[in-house]
Amino acid sequence: MTARFQIGSREVRPGAPVYVIAELSANHNQDFEKAIQTIRAAKDAGADAVKLQTYTPDTITLASDREEFRINAGTLWDGRTLHDLYKEAFMPWEWQPKLKNSAEDLGLDLFSSAFDPTAVDFLERMNVPAHKVASFELVDIGLIQKMAHTGKPLILSTGMATVEEIEEAVQVARQAGADQIALLKCTSAYPAPPEDMNLRTIPEMMQRFGLPVGLSDHTMGIAASVAAVALGACIIEKHLTLSRSLPGPDSAFSLEPHEFKSMVEAVRTVEKALGTVDFSAHGKQESSKAFRRSLFAVEDISEGAQFTASNVRSIRPGYGLHPRYLPVLLGKRAARDIKKGTPLDWKLVAEGGSLTSIADRTKMEEPRTIRLPSAKIV
Repeated sequence: MTARFQIGSREVRPGAPVYVIAELSANHNQDFEKAIQTIRAAKDAGADAVKLQTYTPDTITLASDREEFRINAGTLWDGRTLHDLYKEAFMPWEWQPKLKNSAEDLGLDLFSSAFDPTAVDFLERMNVPAHKVASFELVDIGLIQKMAHTGKPLILSTGMATVEEIEEAVQVARQAGADQIALLKCTSAYPAPPEDMNLRTIPEMMQRFGLPVGLSDHTMGIAASVAAVALGACIIEKHLTLSRSLPGPDSAFSLEPHEFKSMVEAVRTVEKALGTVDFSAHGKQESSKAFRRSLFAVEDISEGAQFTASNVRSIRPGYGLHPRYLPVLLGKRAARDIKKGTPLDWKLVAEGGSLTSIADRTKMEEPRTIRLPSAKIV
């Protein structure tokens, strides 16, 4: 059973509508109006929430030219120092309460990833509805404890983490007071290659931790997010930009508004298609039963003539006897004249002048229940 998790009025769990988060990240380009426009675009595209990032270059790293502080990991940002990158990417803190008000006016939740304790305090003063731990901060035990102490719902992103590291983060969060925790499967590559996503980890995480699990998706396109929902993801987080032509460290692997909208529409379609475990016919399937096969007279049959493989066949539509009764019917005789194209039923069959024996016999011919080996459904 999956543990309870709720942000505002939205319950996040398997079977509930997927909670879609538009990650604004650095796609504001240090322009407040662009940030506002991106939030509006998130609403128009069908997002449920907008997520920010709360840090400054000096709270997340050091201004240093040492080799350790230079990026050289096969990313879009290789050659730059961490401080230089974050100086370009960070969002001014004074914007964030205003952005939250704008998002809430549109009916969107807004929260953020805090990257140090002062950011958590700042976000608490904003009264955000949840906190997010970024993948790179999952090993920062003190930061997790700080967020967990707030008692707010806590989302842990798990890029690069081992099972043991996830277990430690969850345990630390619980011990520090977090009673609502969700996990995000994440591949911390920018952009992330599809072959590195390993989305089958999502149902395994759900079973192992008993928590809602989603996807923080850095791939190009929408396929990974849609597939994740089919595997049980309850949350989808995806970067949103007004245009990939705009400069910025995250723009190249972000979705444009029309793409984000297509993703949300596909996610909602998958939700409907998943449904429940159900072997019965519903809706339009019920009316389609009329087009299944059944037994018909395919030639004119005179009263007293035998039913044979030539004058009786299993064909569409399904208004006659079930095809399972063909062996029972063959060799019997017609109770009256039957025109070609007539659906057969037991009233048209005579057996030694009595219909009762046939009716009784067919009851014995009902299909038996076949017991299949039990299978684990994930």
